[in-house]
Amino acid sequence: MTRAPLIWSVLAIVLAVPIIAAANSPLLAWRDPAYITAGLAGVVGMGLLLLQPLLAGRYLPGLSPLASRRWHRSVGITLVTAILIHVGGLWITSPPDVVDALLFVSPTPFSAWGVIAMWAGFAAAFLGVYRKRLHLRFRVWRLGHTVLATVTIIGSVVHAMLIEGTMEIMTKTALCVLVLLASARTLAKLRVWDVRRR
Repeated sequence: MTRAPLIWSVLAIVLAVPIIAAANSPLLAWRDPAYITAGLAGVVGMGLLLLQPLLAGRYLPGLSPLASRRWHRSVGITLVTAILIHVGGLWITSPPDVVDALLFVSPTPFSAWGVIAMWAGFAAAFLGVYRKRLHLRFRVWRLGHTVLATVTIIGSVVHAMLIEGTMEIMTKTALCVLVLLASARTLAKLRVWDVRRR
């Protein structure tokens, strides 16, 4: 197997295994469809968070820079959809818990991290969609977008690791570590903190 198919195959496995493990979790037994959908949407969202820095850093073989940007934008929109499904499913299951989380009065620490990650993700997506209309210098825009994306990633990782729920611990830990490593490598490669005109 050549390098490109190998990379894509490994990536597919890395993304699929946590979803399969979560779908077979005994904690989903007797749960209603809304709860199951919300949980799996959260797992899918974590997988999408791995794709985003890989696309931004152009690490995926066979994709041109233009294709990488387009996929980065499409995956970002899909991530926002996954977050909405995740929160919407939890709202259907237990509205008071979602309200407490949104107001930062929930007794569970993972809730606050999830809400912070959610709003940062929405803001990063907003900057991505309305980039041209904001009339910001590219490097300034990229720095803002990256800061918000970083908050989303860190918040999501802490949120996931604090929850003892749908995601299986080993696959969850491995996925979260990969998300952090991919993000750190992309940040180092792009040097987004350098906003000076060259």
